[in-house]
Amino acid sequence: MNSQIEAWRVQQYASNVYRLAQQKGSRLANLLRQESFTGKAEFFDRIGSATAQEKAGRNVDTPNLNIDHSRRMLVSKTYDWGTLVDRTDKLENIHSPESHYAVAAKDGLGRKMDDVIIEALLGTARYGEDGSSSQTLGNAQKVTATTGAALDYPNMLFLRKLKRKFDEAEVEGARILVHGADFLDALLGVTQVTSSDYAAVKALVRGEIDTFMGFKFVHSERLPLASVHDDADYHFNVATGYYDAAGTDMVGTEKCCLAFVGDGGIFGKRTGAEVAKIEERADKSYSNQIYIAQDFGALRMEEYKVVQGIYKA
Repeated sequence: MNSQIEAWRVQQYASNVYRLAQQKGSRLANLLRQESFTGKAEFFDRIGSATAQEKAGRNVDTPNLNIDHSRRMLVSKTYDWGTLVDRTDKLENIHSPESHYAVAAKDGLGRKMDDVIIEALLGTARYGEDGSSSQTLGNAQKVTATTGAALDYPNMLFLRKLKRKFDEAEVEGARILVHGADFLDALLGVTQVTSSDYAAVKALVRGEIDTFMGFKFVHSERLPLASVHDDADYHFNVATGYYDAAGTDMVGTEKCCLAFVGDGGIFGKRTGAEVAKIEERADKSYSNQIYIAQDFGALRMEEYKVVQGIYKA
């Protein structure tokens, strides 16, 4: 028997590439108002309200009511993704990796879009004629899940508090609730089997419906931990672990969800700034380079249309 026959044996591999678990693309970009612009920054003007007044008599002067005018600024940044495929990589693989890398690049850029959107909605908005002033999301737009005075996991009362924030501000439009996987699990755990809400929460968990209590539920594991916060009812006391009237705010130790109305934020792309190429690089031994880039940014247009919910980690 010729022992050299071993050299003829070919190692067999699956021709399909298995993609590891990951969020595929953006889940939030299409839920906001979409804008395109040509410069590095774009300004969006806002107009307030003025209520009609009672006419004081016959032939009186026509009223000239003041209406608030303001503007906010959206700044775009460039985000890119790239990698190289050596010529020998293609020779030694049964499949060509470029197409798989291109899909991975697109998904990676989409996840960055969600990061930018979440940061813009929860963070600082720039406003004024030249965008030099800043506005944070105030404590009035932050609510907590509580039982008595203690911070708790999400419950029905918490959802009602989120809903009430929008109702009290006369906010119209489709309402979105961005949450982590633990959020629905906690709701299911605290909702009694006898509750009329239980079946709806179970359907949410199973993915049979995506809307409950006026919110469209969108899952995301990209939400940050809660920043410094309190709300109108409680002030978190680090020493006791409870909300009271005279505590010290905690920093980045609790979970959060994000509720917003679509036109309460803007997602903008800079026109003509998108690049998507697969090409040879002479300076890299003629390896193929997969490269994708895009300029985009996000902006919170109005505080009343964004609410941060905070609950026990």
